[in-house]
Amino acid sequence: MAFAHHVDNTDQVKEIVDAYRKRFFDARHVCYAYMLGADRKLFRAVDDGEPSSTAGKPILGQINANELTDVLIVVVRYYGGVNLGTGGLIVAYRTAAQQAVANAEIVTKMIEETVSFDFPYVMMNKVMKVVKDMNPRIVKQQFDNTCSITLAIRKSEAEHLRNRLAQLSF
Repeated sequence: MAFAHHVDNTDQVKEIVDAYRKRFFDARHVCYAYMLGADRKLFRAVDDGEPSSTAGKPILGQINANELTDVLIVVVRYYGGVNLGTGGLIVAYRTAAQQAVANAEIVTKMIEETVSFDFPYVMMNKVMKVVKDMNPRIVKQQFDNTCSITLAIRKSEAEHLRNRLAQLSF
């Protein structure tokens, strides 16, 4: 049995894994892997008593193959009386993780950066034209004699947005 969960931190990972260990108390192995953060630098693969790198690593491999993050995949295995060998274990855990990913709802999130811009009211149309062209999300806006707007946009486009706004003149 394999399960995929959205997680934000290692405390959630521990809580979920502990819940599976209690729920499947008679299982031989509760193996898992997780990947956290947009930079994908916080990860772990746990074999839970299986031979080294035969469980957690194939699970983590599926997380990487699908370019996932903020995810925990748990595979629960009962001993079925057949010795799979290390190659068979790797295939079994990889396949279980593949199925967990295939049955999960994948949510794509954009890494955003906020851009704030102050401008006189007479520039409103020009600023809003840039907003319309680049389609950032408006986080906050204040319109008066002096206006301000805070926009959220894909991190890779933030500098371009700043440049477009900076080039405006009235």
